[in-house]
Amino acid sequence: MEKEFIDLLTLQTMLQEGVEEIFPERIWVRAEVSSIGRKSNGHCYLELSQTEDGTTVAKAKAVIWRSRYQEIAGAFENATGAMLREGISLLAKVQVSYSVLYGLTLTIDEIEPEFTIGVKELERRRTIEKLKAEGLLEKQQELELPDLPYALAVISAKDAAGYGDFRRHLLENEYGFAFRVDLFEATMQGVTAPESIVDALDEIEASGTGYDAVLIMRGGGSNLDMDCFDDYGLAFRIANCCLPVFTAIGHDRDHHVADMVAFRSVKTPTALADAFIECYMAEDERIGSYATRLRLAFAGKINAMESRVELLCSRIKAADPRNILTRGYALAVDAKGVVLKSVKGVNAGDKVDVMFADGKLNCTVNGKV
Repeated sequence: MEKEFIDLLTLQTMLQEGVEEIFPERIWVRAEVSSIGRKSNGHCYLELSQTEDGTTVAKAKAVIWRSRYQEIAGAFENATGAMLREGISLLAKVQVSYSVLYGLTLTIDEIEPEFTIGVKELERRRTIEKLKAEGLLEKQQELELPDLPYALAVISAKDAAGYGDFRRHLLENEYGFAFRVDLFEATMQGVTAPESIVDALDEIEASGTGYDAVLIMRGGGSNLDMDCFDDYGLAFRIANCCLPVFTAIGHDRDHHVADMVAFRSVKTPTALADAFIECYMAEDERIGSYATRLRLAFAGKINAMESRVELLCSRIKAADPRNILTRGYALAVDAKGVVLKSVKGVNAGDKVDVMFADGKLNCTVNGKV
């Protein structure tokens, strides 16, 4: 039985004509960048998609031709501080075309950077509100940091400059304070960063090591490079960590959501090293203060005892008979050295010594009157 049909070329041509008729002019399209790659010929090829409730509901190929790429990418980077990359949402002005060989293609002629920034900020605000409703913004503040935190678990990229600065500043501190620093490597930017950091947090808690704190750090970057730290899943995990979590994420914006749920946040890894050194300095000052107070207490007691000794010496000196003799008095003693206080019991012929301040006289009693 014969069937009516058309060949593929005819079908594709009809689709091409239909698309060109429906979209004769460029239009603005909102989408997410699923993948992106610049080829050696200078053209940039993208896959755009739309996601709803975690499910991809649409995809399309897109291209930025070499003649427009530098201008479009440069304008986007100047406005947002980041390069075009996968994972971002964008609003692009495109020419819709249909090729009988390659299918539907969106040729990007312009990108609106402010839209990308606005979408991220809106997502950030929604994340903050959700965490607030769940009582997680202040949960880390219920934890206590030891007075002398020693064992520190650091989440960072191994070769990151910020991590290197942190280690040098902390471990080579001028006071000689000692610390244990263990690195748990993670991806610190891009769409895979939140999951990678969460995995590192899980590993730290499962390690069985008695860490005093967890430190999440990186050395800065553009707003879009850093938007992974506004991720709800990462913020949720930080808030529920059983250890105090410190963040040192160099950035221009005041706070990322990860900073807001952390036990404490500072601007840079070096500042974070200073925070732990200051813990030891404060304890050192307390000990020094106790030592000073102890020395002062002993000094007070010693001074009081010295005053008592001096008083006793004065009294003893005042009672010394030799001091009386210097005033013209004399002291008589019998042959046994007993002081004679009366003439009674003294008879003629007894030997008596009469003592003066500058010597004594050996006398014999001739008589008494």
